[in-house]
Amino acid sequence: MQRYLIFRVGQSIVALIGVSMLVFFLTRLSGNVLDLMLPIEATPEDFERVEKAWGLDKPMVVQYLIYAKNVLQGDWGESWKWGSGALDIVLEKFPATVQLAAFTLAISTALGLSIGMLVATKKDTPFDYGGKIIALLGQSLPSFWLGIVLMWVFAVLLGWLPTSGRGGITHMIMPAITLGWFNVAALMRLTRSAMLEVLDSEYVKLARIKGLPEWKVIWKHCLRNAAIAPLTYFGLVAGFLLTGSVVTETVFAWPGTGLLAVEAVQARDYQVVQAVVLFMASIFIASNLVVDILYAYLDPRIRYN
Repeated sequence: MQRYLIFRVGQSIVALIGVSMLVFFLTRLSGNVLDLMLPIEATPEDFERVEKAWGLDKPMVVQYLIYAKNVLQGDWGESWKWGSGALDIVLEKFPATVQLAAFTLAISTALGLSIGMLVATKKDTPFDYGGKIIALLGQSLPSFWLGIVLMWVFAVLLGWLPTSGRGGITHMIMPAITLGWFNVAALMRLTRSAMLEVLDSEYVKLARIKGLPEWKVIWKHCLRNAAIAPLTYFGLVAGFLLTGSVVTETVFAWPGTGLLAVEAVQARDYQVVQAVVLFMASIFIASNLVVDILYAYLDPRIRYN
């Protein structure tokens, strides 16, 4: 187990280094930030002076090595648009993303597992067919389209919910549905498939022969053994809800890190873009690492060499 943990942590570090390199070099492809920051009447000498002051005159590889060294020392750079530390800006916006992600995760997990268990125990019934329709729609509807439709129906036509912004539960309902609809469908399908496989196993048949109540057979014997596949996806869901909310936050003007990333890209604020991507990648990789570790405790049959 210890060897496996060391191996997985090493993989995570290599992945973070790769992400930092990709985001560093790709942000430079968006164009020169000085074209946006300096006035139109700026002379070539002005460009040269600012480039030298910001270190943009150095070769790209040298710039990356300086950036990586500063990050390891806790210096993530300073925002050119907002005029403060890039990491400080990300941390300021992060609670809004966590709030929306936690609300979405709770709802999508409860619905996905519940519907998956229901349709598995009611195979080839109207419940099962209804679940298949939910799965089809959930994994085919684009999130931006769903968000706009929800906004048009419930905010514009009916006036039940606010169109945008951060507030109470009413402000989170439409963004949570938009962000979690895909995850409900995916968790439902995984739970259904895993439950159907477990329901047909010998030990479940033996438990029923012994006369155990059906609810105990389902919850105690089936769900625990069928939870491996949903748990695998759960780690991806947790990371996705925190890192993949760019579209949803943009549609509903939710002031989180997703909207911050869009604004930083538009402003060519390299430091903030790099901070957002690296910070979110760390969370995504860490969530998957935790899921991998939980495997050994959830199912004793799993052994790592």
